[in-house]
Amino acid sequence: MAARIPQAQQPIGNTTNSIPASEAGEKDDISDDLHNTANGYPHDGPVDDKDRQFFEKYGTYDRYELTEEDCYDELGFSFPNWKKWTILTVVFLVQVSMNFNTSLYSDAVSGISEEFGVSAQAARLGAAIFLITYAFGCELWAPWSEELGRWPILQLSMFFVNIWQIPVGIAPNFATILVCRALGGLSTAGGSVTLGMVADMWEADTQQYAVAYIVFSSVGGSVLGPIVGGFVSQFLAWRWNIWIQLIFGGFVQILHFFLVPETRSTIMMDRIAKRRRKESEKEGKPENVWGPNELTPFKDRFSAREILITWIRPFRMFLTEPIVLVLSLLSGFSDAIIFMFLQSYSLVFDQWGFSTFAVGLAFIAIGIGYFLAWFSFIPAIKHNEKVRRDNPDDERAQYESRLWWLLYTAPCLPIGLIIFAWTSTGPPIHWIGPMIGSAIIGIANYAIYMATIDYMICAYGPYSASATGGNGWSRDFLAGVLTLPATPFYQNIPNSDDPNHLAYASTILFCIAALLVVAVYIIYWKGPQLRARSPFAQQLASAREQVGGRRVSALPGLYGSRHNSIVAGGSVAGSRRGSVIRRQSYASGRHSSMAASRQVSRV
Repeated sequence: MAARIPQAQQPIGNTTNSIPASEAGEKDDISDDLHNTANGYPHDGPVDDKDRQFFEKYGTYDRYELTEEDCYDELGFSFPNWKKWTILTVVFLVQVSMNFNTSLYSDAVSGISEEFGVSAQAARLGAAIFLITYAFGCELWAPWSEELGRWPILQLSMFFVNIWQIPVGIAPNFATILVCRALGGLSTAGGSVTLGMVADMWEADTQQYAVAYIVFSSVGGSVLGPIVGGFVSQFLAWRWNIWIQLIFGGFVQILHFFLVPETRSTIMMDRIAKRRRKESEKEGKPENVWGPNELTPFKDRFSAREILITWIRPFRMFLTEPIVLVLSLLSGFSDAIIFMFLQSYSLVFDQWGFSTFAVGLAFIAIGIGYFLAWFSFIPAIKHNEKVRRDNPDDERAQYESRLWWLLYTAPCLPIGLIIFAWTSTGPPIHWIGPMIGSAIIGIANYAIYMATIDYMICAYGPYSASATGGNGWSRDFLAGVLTLPATPFYQNIPNSDDPNHLAYASTILFCIAALLVVAVYIIYWKGPQLRARSPFAQQLASAREQVGGRRVSALPGLYGSRHNSIVAGGSVAGSRRGSVIRRQSYASGRHSSMAASRQVSRV
């Protein structure tokens, strides 16, 4: 076995080092390399003017890649707390606006039906198509935030969402509404990107309060829609539902533009490297340091093949990572059940003579449930932190303990549904009954979303946007698919003449919810096996151990990690990414990364 060729930290022109080789052919190759090196040439090809200029400036043909350890105090993890929470509060409002868009439209259904002469059921298609395309929008936008940065992706997403509101607001026909609602949903980046920002600024051990905050914005936004929409529907024209969405969306986009910096570590490292080179040149001591995205030509990073790899990453993770698949389906079916139950609100409270805006105000009960669940997680998180601190080497303590509070709150889903079911039969039962049931259901919905998201961000760190994209896809897709049958489901089981038909429908949802709760305990019990069968999660966990428990910003992976995740030829033993990139001293991109990889080491 041949010894490793000395790294570029040694002088390029040094020929005193002897390189033993056990195979003659390999020895000849190494001798040729050393001959080229001694004459000032790079290992893998002829020299051009740019190569010579680079060598004269830095004394080497190699570029040195900046790693997280080199600049950790300048990354999002090291932002002061006030800055982190300012960023997160703006992101909170961005997330609220996204989910506000999904729910406010429903209050325009009657107006759309009347103006365009379509049935109410057909008008609901605008809500369904937005949710379904929103599910795919989350998946399509999320991985690009990992490649290009969170800030530009969120800005582009909000811009397109706001643009597509305009033709809906001035729509001359129903077809325009459907097409632009579909495009609006497809343009929505969703919670995958906002949750990814949590992974950018908090380590796995300290992320839970931030995750809980963002999760509340997600579920809270969907409740705010019907509360506002009830008043709009009763006192204003239906188009005001759209204009209010646009006003809110434009406001949060402006806030985001001015108050939120880039947080994605690899993008920040590029900027840090450029700044260090610029400052060092001013001092007359050029520093040979480069960001991870500067070492591959643009055309290689964004070829058609690489674009396709990036786009399919969330779908591949959803299908091939058991953690992503199981937790996403649990969260998705839970949200779908709750969404179906919400469609019964107007039918249920109409029995007590609630006006349109009063039905909207009834959704406050669910919001109260969300608040209670959020606050209940504060002591639960403190308990979880203690468990993880006391058992640093216990994987179950580090991962499955994050699901501990869910074991107690998940049963609220069937409990709330059965209470709602048999108090929703109308007078003489008081209307407070179904509201209490709704609040209990809200506790469960928040808890399931919070616990599953926290677990996934912990497991997938820098790729949490792609991983949680599966969670968002399940929730939005299933909710969208069930939008159209939800109202007939409540009206016709067993039939509308039966005085208990609303109760029977909710009881069916209760039975399904009970099965989901059983799944929660199975996931908690089988968590280690799920992680063992999730190869990418295992790689990320191993990389964290190598850097003392800190999150890595990127990793060579199974899911299209590309140059942002691994520098071609930069892999060295004992490191998740090499700090020396052989022969990457040129800007033309003439030489292949395969040649660079070949010259890093000979073993």
